[in-house]
Amino acid sequence: MRAEAQTLVDQIQQSMALLRRHLDWDNALRRLDELNALVEDPTLWDKPDAAQTLMRERTRLENAVAGFRALETGVEDAITLIELGEAEDDEESIQEGENQLRALREDAARRELESLLSGEADGNDCYLEVHAGAGGTEAQDWARMMQRMYARWAEAQGYSVDYIEESEGEEAGIKSCTMQIKGTNAYGWLKTESGVHRLVRISPYDSSARRHTSFASVWVYPVIDDSIDIVIEDKDCRIDTYRASGAGGQHVNRTDSAVRITHLPSGIVVQCQSQRSQHQNKAFAWDMLRSRLYEAELQRREAEAQALADSKSDIGWGHQIRSYVLQPYQMVKDLRTNVETSDTQGVLDGDLDRFMAAALAARVEATTDAAASA
Repeated sequence: MRAEAQTLVDQIQQSMALLRRHLDWDNALRRLDELNALVEDPTLWDKPDAAQTLMRERTRLENAVAGFRALETGVEDAITLIELGEAEDDEESIQEGENQLRALREDAARRELESLLSGEADGNDCYLEVHAGAGGTEAQDWARMMQRMYARWAEAQGYSVDYIEESEGEEAGIKSCTMQIKGTNAYGWLKTESGVHRLVRISPYDSSARRHTSFASVWVYPVIDDSIDIVIEDKDCRIDTYRASGAGGQHVNRTDSAVRITHLPSGIVVQCQSQRSQHQNKAFAWDMLRSRLYEAELQRREAEAQALADSKSDIGWGHQIRSYVLQPYQMVKDLRTNVETSDTQGVLDGDLDRFMAAALAARVEATTDAAASA
């Protein structure tokens, strides 16, 4: 093989060796067999919470094992294609094989990084909130663009998206929204997106075509199950009901079905208007509040471990994590990792992997350094 192709193979095999070690391959296969046997037990769903935990573990292991085997097969197929091309002096086949190796290298690197998502909530579904900053219509339109960007990213990963709450802007866009993103490692990948996002563009709402700067903040926190005990005192909460806005039919718009819960000690506010009844919205809002308080505890522990406070109080307009510049030039740059791209449309269409991977790698490195120096 050519030197470049051999280098690609070496890089992929290095990532696969790390993946195999992180998976603890033999034990992973043994545990997967055990889980597959337990799934066949007809009494499994007599305890729904335990069953869901078991199914999540099975899905995670199943995906990890299948992904590793797909890499093995892919490398073998690409090498075979290159060797056949070299034997027949077929440059097109050689190029195709090398392109396959490049794609496999990216997949292997992503899986290697994903294997480091070992936080206790990294594998969970998550809630993602977007809030428009000061600036009226401009900021609200930017918040809508961000809502779409994360929904497109989630769909590209095969995740599902449920819209929990949305407050429409006066003229365009949204003031805020909450989405629930469901999929393996959803929180692990998205947790690095919390922060302030800055947009620079020629405003479509300015008749003078002036350049405007807009801000929106993102907050991500994990969905937690009943196995995690979060105690919330009723006296610490204020519950408000209000009439839901936006789409939803006559029932939603004519009754005070939407629910807002304010946790007074922390100042955390959650709200839900996606369900048809006030009772359902209240139950969902309580779940969201438990998740938010749990996420705050995770952040507190992380701050102690690596002296990095990443809590909501730090998300102010002076704490931008990423800039999206559409005029006078095109560039998206992450201010924490310096990763950048000129493909602004691709990013706004959900191509966020490069930014998430770099931020996650930096966080893992910081955690490792902190542990080593402790």
